[in-house]
Amino acid sequence: MKSFKKILKITGIAILLLFIGSSIYIYTSGPTLPKETNEIIEGVLKNPLPEIVKGKTGFAKSQGLDIWYESISPKDSSKGVILLVMGISNDALGWPQKFIQSFVDLGYQVIRYDHRGTGLSDWVKNWDSKKPYSLADMADDGIAVLNSLGIQKANIIGISMGGMIAQELAINHPDRIVSLTSMMSSGYIEDPELPKISSSIAWQLIKISLKYGIIGGEKNMIKLHLASRIILMGNATYDLNIKEIAEQVLYNIRKRNGYNSNVSRQHQGAVLLSGSRYDKLKLLSIPTLIVHGKSDLFIPIDHSKKCVSIIPYADSLWLDGMGHDIPDNLVDTLSKKIITNFKRRTH
Repeated sequence: MKSFKKILKITGIAILLLFIGSSIYIYTSGPTLPKETNEIIEGVLKNPLPEIVKGKTGFAKSQGLDIWYESISPKDSSKGVILLVMGISNDALGWPQKFIQSFVDLGYQVIRYDHRGTGLSDWVKNWDSKKPYSLADMADDGIAVLNSLGIQKANIIGISMGGMIAQELAINHPDRIVSLTSMMSSGYIEDPELPKISSSIAWQLIKISLKYGIIGGEKNMIKLHLASRIILMGNATYDLNIKEIAEQVLYNIRKRNGYNSNVSRQHQGAVLLSGSRYDKLKLLSIPTLIVHGKSDLFIPIDHSKKCVSIIPYADSLWLDGMGHDIPDNLVDTLSKKIITNFKRRTH
């Protein structure tokens, strides 16, 4: 009996030490945030939030789901329409304000929308891992937004998973798409001939989710998003707009539905279900631009280079100093190249 109690005691101590060690490991993991982070966050928490959503808003009905959108029009007549498609687990507010405004200032109507499961769009609570929705289903959400606004054709810009959805839009709805811009994305994320998505980056993102998510609160949620951006920068070096990131996160928490902890799994399911788009991408006949940052450690640039090799007439833009993110200092370069693609002829 004494021997059994001794074993239990040793086991309890071992579990306690393992817990303490794991806690220390998680707490000390992740990137070092800029030294001014706490001061900037405190200022944002204390002051009134700016109005981030300024355009025409509404809901489109797609496969029984309400999809929230915002349409931002230029002051004068529009030169065309741009539909922005955000990446995995992110809502419409994930698009940098400077990136959006660059197109509006050049005379384009810009539309952004919340993916199903994010923001003010319906969250899919009865999702079944054995019957997940696909990227094609998510592309239909974008078409529903265009229909709701009475728009027949649009230029599509997608980033990361949004690039994959943008490809689905171009493949499945060619009569609705003027041009395609696929940024830091892939035509087949599980391509056995290409480097895989970085498990190291994925693990870093999981660790900071635990670090800041377990305690929770507005301040930690802001730090989680800031740390995620730093990780996704890869080898690139540029300053992040901490104030803008803090305001965007806080706006989502206080004025919208916050963040859905279940949506990442759902979106991953959609990506995996969709498989390869290579054969269908070979049939595209619209102006296509493939963009990738040379410092992207999350989705290897080889994925974008393969897309360029198989899509007819595809143009490319490989950017120094850009990781899996859109840095403010490269917005002008990006927007000019993207607009040039709008006007290209493919035959």
